[in-house]
Amino acid sequence: MLLSSSSNMRKRMSIIKISNLNKVYSSGDTKFRVLKDMSFDIEKGEFVAIIGPSGSGKSTLMNMIGCLDIPTSGEYILDDINTSSLNDNELADIRNQKIGFIFQNFNLLPKLDALENVELPLIYRGTPHKERIDRCRNVLESVGLKDRMHHKPSQLSGGQQQRVAIARALAGDPPIILADEPTGALDSKSGREVLDILMKLNDKGTTVVLITHDMSIASRAKRIIQIMDGQICKDEAV
Repeated sequence: MLLSSSSNMRKRMSIIKISNLNKVYSSGDTKFRVLKDMSFDIEKGEFVAIIGPSGSGKSTLMNMIGCLDIPTSGEYILDDINTSSLNDNELADIRNQKIGFIFQNFNLLPKLDALENVELPLIYRGTPHKERIDRCRNVLESVGLKDRMHHKPSQLSGGQQQRVAIARALAGDPPIILADEPTGALDSKSGREVLDILMKLNDKGTTVVLITHDMSIASRAKRIIQIMDGQICKDEAV
C-alpha cells in the first residue's frame, strides 16, 4: 500500500506526461517516423535537459512539448490537460498560459524595445495595461536589465537580448520554461550567465526543460534524457 501511495503521488506531481508518442512525416509515398513510441514523465519543479545529435528527433520532441505540433499517435498530457486532440486555437491558449519559450536566436521584434518585446505575450493574454507594464518591469529588473528596458535589440549585446527573451518567457508566470539551445548564439560568459538564471528559476520552483546537443550544457540540469533516432536511449539523474 505504501508503494502504491508513493506511485500515485508521483503521478499527481507530473506536469508533463508523454505516453507512446509517435510522429510520422510524409513526403509523397515516403513516410519518416521521427519519434518512436516515446514515453516519459517530468515532475513539477524538475530541471531536465533533453540531449541528442542533429537528426535525433529532439527538435520534433520540443515542438510536441511546446504544443507547436501534435503527435501522429500517442498521448501528451500537460498539467493535467490532454493536448493530443486540441485544435490550433486551444493549443495557442495552452502555449500562452503554460509555457515560456526561450529560443537560440532570441526571436525579438527589432522595432520594439525590450519592455515592448516582453509585453507581447501579456497583450495576447488580455492583461490590463498597468498590470502588464508593472510585471514586465519587474521581470526585466530580475534578469539585470533595469537600465536597458527602452533599448531595442540592435542596441543590446547577445547576452542582453537573451535576457530579454528570458524576461518575455517569465512575464506570464508560466509553470514551464522550454529553452531551445538558449546558449547556442552566445559567447561562453554570456552562456554561463543565462544558465545561471535558468538554475535560479528552477530553484524557485519553475519546471525547466532544456533542449541541447551539448553535454557540457546538459550537465547543468538535474536530469538528462538522451535521445537517438527518435527513441530514448538513456534517462538519468545528474
